[in-house]
Amino acid sequence: MRSYHLPSMLIEHLSGPQPGQQAILPIEVDIFSLRVLAELKLDEEEWIQSRYDQLNLIEEKRLKAIRHGQMYQKRMMRAYNKNVRRREFYEGDLVLKKIIPMQKNFKRKWMPNWEGPYGVKKAFSRGVLILTEMDGKNLPNLVNSDSVKRYFT
Repeated sequence: MRSYHLPSMLIEHLSGPQPGQQAILPIEVDIFSLRVLAELKLDEEEWIQSRYDQLNLIEEKRLKAIRHGQMYQKRMMRAYNKNVRRREFYEGDLVLKKIIPMQKNFKRKWMPNWEGPYGVKKAFSRGVLILTEMDGKNLPNLVNSDSVKRYFT
């Protein structure tokens, strides 16, 4: 056995039940129960004041947790947006549409990854596009701008 390992006998001795002592839950240390109050022998006024202080601290802790969550979300948003390139498409742009493996005409390994070119008929906010084929016929489904790329001629 190495010197930095505690013998199992020592661990059992330190963590086992102790005669003459009752176990106190960790929550009872922060929020006093009647049993802990009896051991501490607090006056009723002191107990009322400590409870009032604890109630005030709960509100402060809640607000602090909300602020921390908001700051975390802002940090994550900044980190994500740092790597995102904004792509905007306008009417008349030519694009290639990604072939999704779940489509019926997907033929696996040796098939091209992009199909088209298509023209952008209308571009909505949030990257939604209505595409048309080169002969002017509209595609039946709307397309997200994440699944298209510009086609340069």
